[in-house]
Amino acid sequence: MEMTPVAAEAVGIAPSRLVHVDRWMDAQVESGRLAGLSVMIARRGRVAYMNCAGIADLARGVAMTPETIVRIYSMTKPLTSVAVMMLYEDGHFQLDDPVSRFLPEFEHMRVFAGAMQGKIDTVPAARPITIRDLLTHTSGLTYGFMDATPVDALYRRMGVDFQMAETSLGDVVRIAASLPLLAQPGAEWNYSIATDVLGHLVAVVSGRPFEDFLRARVLAPLGMVDTDFHVPAEKQARFASNYRRGDAGGVALIDDARESRYLRPRAVCSGGGGLVSTAADYMRFCQMMLGDGTYAGRRLLGRKTVALMTSNHLGGDMASMGQARFSESSYEGVGFGLGFSVMLDPARAQIFGTPGEYAWGGAASTAFWIDPAEELAVILLTQLMPSSTYPIRRELRVLTYAALDD
Repeated sequence: MEMTPVAAEAVGIAPSRLVHVDRWMDAQVESGRLAGLSVMIARRGRVAYMNCAGIADLARGVAMTPETIVRIYSMTKPLTSVAVMMLYEDGHFQLDDPVSRFLPEFEHMRVFAGAMQGKIDTVPAARPITIRDLLTHTSGLTYGFMDATPVDALYRRMGVDFQMAETSLGDVVRIAASLPLLAQPGAEWNYSIATDVLGHLVAVVSGRPFEDFLRARVLAPLGMVDTDFHVPAEKQARFASNYRRGDAGGVALIDDARESRYLRPRAVCSGGGGLVSTAADYMRFCQMMLGDGTYAGRRLLGRKTVALMTSNHLGGDMASMGQARFSESSYEGVGFGLGFSVMLDPARAQIFGTPGEYAWGGAASTAFWIDPAEELAVILLTQLMPSSTYPIRRELRVLTYAALDD
């Protein structure tokens, strides 16, 4: 895909309305909400808008640019899901296969049934966790950072943290499998470490390290040259620092770009949240999905695979099946496919959008969405944790859809 922007009006976007995106971006920086951000909008296979505002590294005055490398956290999940579906297309498994066929540590799972006086009660899982359960976050697994249930607390106590672990991907998965599930497999939508487990599944099924498979089968064919699990020395000047909302306003540093653990190769490469990337790199991935699995004349996925991945697999929206806990999406009017949220009803979601549009975001407030009906892909990159700090994703959606002019 050619990343040089074309005239917006050539792809049905009004330049006079894109001015509102410029102003919005400047306002994020001037108000102190964000240190810096970038937005890329593509339609009909061409970039119609690329703009950056503010600073990527405040301590050193490094400007945010189209080449800035950022932590994309859970925007890693769709890439991992594509890797899984490549193995599915290769004939290695069916989606309703128990994951224990490949990861036997998940063979005899138990499920949280209550707690009293510090003792957790469990019952046997009614059925095995399937590969589809992992792809749809209906496996019964959870995240330790949720800090909402005794099972979350067990994750923290036992070190089930794919971001910080220094052992191996398989070791962390085995510990997770030894702990109770939060819910029966298939019963609830709970945002979880499921995609990290899928990364380990990719390694076991393919017979090669997860990161090697992802680089060879997904990143390299797409030309995602700045996307990896660490930032090499020659690219560190382009790496952004990570921030949180400051106690007295503005932002406060939480991960210095020049001292970050992302500057070194990782012992555990997290399929759920370990990658860094750039706007141009991630747009290549989005264009592959919009191209029904093809990019630059090369097919990575079958078109029916893409259709299956971007269909809702919940039978309703996340509100009808999910719990009122954190995720990178609203619950009302939004379903979930095999690695993506899926828009079902924009009116119920109370936001501009199109039924069938799919999306996800990352913990540092990054986000993307893909709207096949409008031939539209949008990427928002910044570095502010947590992603629930400000409603910037929803604000950008309004401004983007309002600029469509055909």
